Amino acid sequence: MKSIFKYLLILLSTTFFAQNKASLDSLLVKGVKAMNNKEYSLSLELLTKANSIAEEKHWYKQQFLAINNIGANYYSMLDYGEALNNYLDAYTIALKHLDENEEMIVLNNIAILYSKENEFKKAEEYFGKAYKLALENNLETKKGLYSINLGIVTNQQNKLDVALNYLENGKKIFKNKPSLLILAETAIVDNYYKRKEFEKAKVLATKILPNLKGISYSEERISILILLSNIYKESRKLSLATSYAKAALEASLNSENRISAFNQLAEVYKASNIIDKAIEAKDSVIALTNSLNKIKNGHLFETNKVKFEIANYKQELKKNQEKQKEDRFLFYGLLTILLLIICLITWALRNSSIKNKQRKILDDRSKEIIQLELQKKKSDNLVLEKQLYAKEAFSLLEQERLKNEIEKRNQKLAAKALQVSARNELLKEVINSLSSQTEVSKNVFLSRKVTELKNLLKSDTEWESFLTHFEQVNHTFISKLKKQHPKLTANDIRYISYLYMNLTNKEIASLFNITIEASRKRKERISSKMELKYNLDLYTYISSI
Repeated sequence: MKSIFKYLLILLSTTFFAQNKASLDSLLVKGVKAMNNKEYSLSLELLTKANSIAEEKHWYKQQFLAINNIGANYYSMLDYGEALNNYLDAYTIALKHLDENEEMIVLNNIAILYSKENEFKKAEEYFGKAYKLALENNLETKKGLYSINLGIVTNQQNKLDVALNYLENGKKIFKNKPSLLILAETAIVDNYYKRKEFEKAKVLATKILPNLKGISYSEERISILILLSNIYKESRKLSLATSYAKAALEASLNSENRISAFNQLAEVYKASNIIDKAIEAKDSVIALTNSLNKIKNGHLFETNKVKFEIANYKQELKKNQEKQKEDRFLFYGLLTILLLIICLITWALRNSSIKNKQRKILDDRSKEIIQLELQKKKSDNLVLEKQLYAKEAFSLLEQERLKNEIEKRNQKLAAKALQVSARNELLKEVINSLSSQTEVSKNVFLSRKVTELKNLLKSDTEWESFLTHFEQVNHTFISKLKKQHPKLTANDIRYISYLYMNLTNKEIASLFNITIEASRKRKERISSKMELKYNLDLYTYISSI
């Protein structure tokens, strides 16, 4: 049978690379089905093969399932160390390549393993990680299940308040799911018992016991029966304690549960001072323990046998893969040589053709180079022309911008000059009005103020400020004017500046505090001083400077 198994492995390995995800999933299903039928050797064989394929193909989901179920096989065979190793490998894959759902599954499995080994602190740690992931992803059912599991392991560590919080949370989540609610209530009974709240424990246990029917609830039923037996033992109702212990024994379906039931019977008989029956129950515990150890040893032998067969399978698979690698190397080597020969023949045939075409190609390339050079020159000329046009356009735009800027500033200066003109007109009216009053001439104080107002009209401060701003805006105009007409006085330049800003004769007269006629005569005098032609207007001339 073993040789047939090896032959099948070799045959299957030849089609290793032809596997697809559908056939791999089918292989995983067969492996899990064999595990459920307690055909552990066959299950491990199928799952190991699936793992090898998934690892080679980098199909992480299938690889996770294969390794996780290999761990489940070892767990069922009571080889908890090997089960833990596989669960940790599955956990690593889940963290690196899969989502939180797979991570929660394997965390829960690891926690159960630690719980079986009575390492409740480690079990609490891994149940806690699974519970945290369930909270983050808002998975209600898993939150409830992990709450119950955390409640059970914290009960075992006598963290009774913490445990009760977890269990009440699970109870709240499963309030509309009686099949899961009963799991939380069973653990709550244990919590009440450890708190020595025997009455509350008894009431809840008596309530849920009738609902614990069927094989799926056998563990919970035995747990409740033993708890009730303990409660009645503590209450010294030893006959009831004995009845419940016997009921637990009758409900036990496996050696571990029967050991727990016989231990309980021994304790009750001891409390009842029925020593012979207590000894008899202890003998049953010893016999069952020996039987269980034999079963475990048998499982251990089966496990080691399967490990040996798997190691052989891996060795055969490795040899087959190496042979395939050598075959591929040989094939690729021959293929390379063939390709080289074909390339040499092709090169020889093309060589003669290329030589014949080279002269024509050289001529064509020379013509193309000449054409390209001509095109390049044309292109360069066009680029230069465009650059010149662009510079001219930019220069014109800059000149226009500067002209607009000067006009804008001159407008502001003109507005300021007009403001001064209006102020002077107002001052004249006030002075004239006050001067016509006899009372003002008699009043020394008012006469002094009128004089101050007249002096204000004659002040050159405003002109100096205006001239400063005007030179900043029209910095070349005044310098050219002075250079071309050095005979002009400061008042002449002032007059020309106002005229340059296109102020009216009336407005200029107001600014100089003279009459309109005097302003007109000054304009004629300045034109004469500048030696302008008779028919040339002063404003037209200065606008051209």
